[in-house]
Amino acid sequence: MLSRYPDRSAAGKILAGQLAHYANRPDVIVLALPRGGVPVGFEVAWALGAPLDVFLVRKLGVPGYEELAMGAIATGGVRILNDAVIREMQIPPQLIENAAERELAELARRESLYRGDRPAPELRDRTVILVDDGLATGSTMRAAVAAVRQHQPGRIVVAVPVSAPETYAAFTSEVDEIVSPCTPENFCAVGQWYADFPQTSDDEVRRLLAAARSE
Repeated sequence: MLSRYPDRSAAGKILAGQLAHYANRPDVIVLALPRGGVPVGFEVAWALGAPLDVFLVRKLGVPGYEELAMGAIATGGVRILNDAVIREMQIPPQLIENAAERELAELARRESLYRGDRPAPELRDRTVILVDDGLATGSTMRAAVAAVRQHQPGRIVVAVPVSAPETYAAFTSEVDEIVSPCTPENFCAVGQWYADFPQTSDDEVRRLLAAARSE
């Protein structure tokens, strides 16, 4: 097991190697979670010969501790709450509603920015590979899975370069397959497993999506 990935692109290439059994299949589509999942998903989609699109999900961060997820929302009105975090941090319902309202506005902004007039992809009966740059609590990915499931796909695969071991274990019973080359016991945060982990910009997301469509 490697100590750290050089960057998201390198991580995507390694992840793609573990998804080779999905290569060149017409039913496969790669959906990346913006923004950090898009550079990873781009490499996966390219290696598999599969189309790439984004799937909009927003984390609901704990006020004052934004990196800690108290839940997440996704396209289609899906909301997943992390009850354990909400209880431990004693977060009142109004703060949750305020956060959800803010993130819904950001979700709508990104949907327009990344997709424009393009319709959302058809997912029914397809093999959907959901990609992010890593899994910590898994709240964001759970919202994505719940939202994708509404579209009645044939198979849902979660693919990430690195995952907290307990989150990986939980997802084995929540999706058809989870793929993660790195599940370190000393996991603290996704970013610690990358040598270079800058914030992915909206411009980079748009550039990669355009490049994927032109291939």
